[in-house]
Amino acid sequence: MIDFGDLRAGDPACDLAAAWIMLPDGAVGHFRFAYRPALDDATLRRARGWAVGRALSGILIGEAGVRGRPGGKATWGPPARAALRRLIGLPVARPNGVGKRCAP
Repeated sequence: MIDFGDLRAGDPACDLAAAWIMLPDGAVGHFRFAYRPALDDATLRRARGWAVGRALSGILIGEAGVRGRPGGKATWGPPARAALRRLIGLPVARPNGVGKRCAP
């Protein structure tokens, strides 16, 4: 068995991925601007990669919950889908039906 859990130890990109997962639409740009030390391109790319992985996992766990599978959590799906939309820059649906483009 190989444990890959420690691959991210010490890499700030793993923690920075939370910006796309946890922050509301439009906040990632502000977070990036305020973060110190300034992010280099490689760290930012790794952070986005970690965030994509987490979002996809959340979508799968949410779908499992909708289908009643063990370990599934239906409430995880919508925020994970929103995070993925932010990551790839798709318009985010607003309550009034108007879309707003996400800033990566």
